[in-house]
Amino acid sequence: MKKPVWVVVGVVVALLGLLFTLQGVGVLKGSSMSNTTFWSVAGPIIIIVGLALVGVGMRGRSR
Repeated sequence: MKKPVWVVVGVVVALLGLLFTLQGVGVLKGSSMSNTTFWSVAGPIIIIVGLALVGVGMRGRSR
C-alpha cells in the first residue's frame, strides 16, 4: 500500500528547497533570502529531505 500523503508532502518540501536554493544563489531576486549563503546551503539539504519523504511514500507498506 503506497502512502500518497508522504509523496505529496515530499514533493512540496523538495520544491520549497529548490526555491530556497535559487533565492540563496541569487537566481531569484527581491527577497531578504537573495544572495544569502545560509539558503544556498540549506536549500539542497531541504531538497534531500523532500526526496527522502517521496522515497518513504513510494516504498509502500511491507508486512
